[in-house]
Amino acid sequence: MQSELKQMLSEAAGAIANCRTANDILNTRAQYLGKKSFLNSLYGRLKELSSEERPAFGALINEARTELETKLSAKEQELKASAWEAKQNTDMDLSLPGLYASRGSLHPIKVIRREIDRIFISMGFEIAEGFEIEDEFHNFDALNTPQDHPSRNLADTFYLENGMLLRTQTSTVQIRVMESHKPPIRIISPGRCYRNDKPDPSHSPVFHQVEALVVDKGISMSDLTDTLQNFATLMFGKGVKTRIRPHFFPFTEPSAEMDISCVVCKGAGCRMCKHSGWLEMGGAGMVDPNVFKAVGIDPEIYSGFAFGLGIDRITLLKYGIPDMRILFENDLRMLKQFRGESL
Repeated sequence: MQSELKQMLSEAAGAIANCRTANDILNTRAQYLGKKSFLNSLYGRLKELSSEERPAFGALINEARTELETKLSAKEQELKASAWEAKQNTDMDLSLPGLYASRGSLHPIKVIRREIDRIFISMGFEIAEGFEIEDEFHNFDALNTPQDHPSRNLADTFYLENGMLLRTQTSTVQIRVMESHKPPIRIISPGRCYRNDKPDPSHSPVFHQVEALVVDKGISMSDLTDTLQNFATLMFGKGVKTRIRPHFFPFTEPSAEMDISCVVCKGAGCRMCKHSGWLEMGGAGMVDPNVFKAVGIDPEIYSGFAFGLGIDRITLLKYGIPDMRILFENDLRMLKQFRGESL
């Protein structure tokens, strides 16, 4: 065994001398000092020797291990010194500062979301959030949506197992709040929604929405229009105007669509507003009595209004982004161009 040990030491010395990188050092250490190395196996073979020979040969094994450790450490230091010397001999000025690491910033959607939150909080609203995975009752039934309504089709809604689905609107949060809180209620419910839409400049299967709900005694349509005008003024500036047009939604009666005067042409007419001078912002209306009945609120005592706005659409208008898909492509060029403040 002594001759085998000497041969191994000779081979290891040559391998160490040929090491050129830190990786070579690691591999050589594992080969000659690792658990499966020849040197380690010699400890198990001590039982082949007589009791008188074992102490002397055990000492030889330990000396060999120490010798290899010393040579490996010396070679490692030699390689480090050579690398440092090579750097010193280059034209690189090591006293110069390193590369600048750019600071991150909020995504434009997040900036607008926080601005919307601040505006509504200043108007006395509270923020309520809910589940992105919902059941049909909170997403459709409680919102007075009939079984044959197109929004309940597979072509429009992402259904999961056991009657669950990805919410198509944040109105689900309004239902849960009305179930658990008595009026007066004054909330907004911002968040992600999902619909089976093909991505195009104005649609996405994942989008962001904020809905508002006010429930109290004596709430009227004029309260709704005043709230919409105040929001538009605070978000887009004093010159913006609002209007509402008759529409239909299952969960509001009467229902309306909200428009604002074009923020690009100031109402004169341009490609953005299709030369109408107006931009569609979202749906609104007075809460349908059937919705109140579904959540246990007496429509003879209380009334309320609700409206929903697209956060993504507001972001496009505020930043002048022409295509909704740009918001979801994670393109650093877009994020740098429309860099938001770190709030």
